[in-house]
Amino acid sequence: MATVTGDSAGTTGGMSARFDRRQYGRWELRLRTSARDPKYHPVAILWPDGDRTTCPEIDYVESTSDPSLVRFFQHYGCSSKRTSVSKAVDMTQWHTYAVEWTPAGVTGYLDGAVWFRDSDVAHLPPGSMHQTLQLDWFPDGTATKASTMSIDWIRVYDL
Repeated sequence: MATVTGDSAGTTGGMSARFDRRQYGRWELRLRTSARDPKYHPVAILWPDGDRTTCPEIDYVESTSDPSLVRFFQHYGCSSKRTSVSKAVDMTQWHTYAVEWTPAGVTGYLDGAVWFRDSDVAHLPPGSMHQTLQLDWFPDGTATKASTMSIDWIRVYDL
């Protein structure tokens, strides 16, 4: 298991699998957080390897200042162009999150059930991407409670 810890001073981290660059596939992971500070945002992203002119990004796990919600964002253009969905989830419990990216679109899964779909091929990233995990910190001037994001496993599949 890998654990990313953010401390009370905002020192945090992440990791990136730059060795597995691919266009299309399935990424899945099993993740949970501590009863986290709302300033810490757990994120699992597919990040572009090359062409970033269209600002491509697939955030298949992202929580913001509301710790009771998890979100899926598919960024397909700069200036905040995106499709998204959110769902109430107890992120302190283990959940499996997955994304499938094919030439026909992007589909997101939460505990095996489809919860996101974008079949507009104009929204697809233009090239290969890689897995990135991060525990982002967005300070607001108030005290921060140490928080963790734990990853039990990550799998990547060819489709």
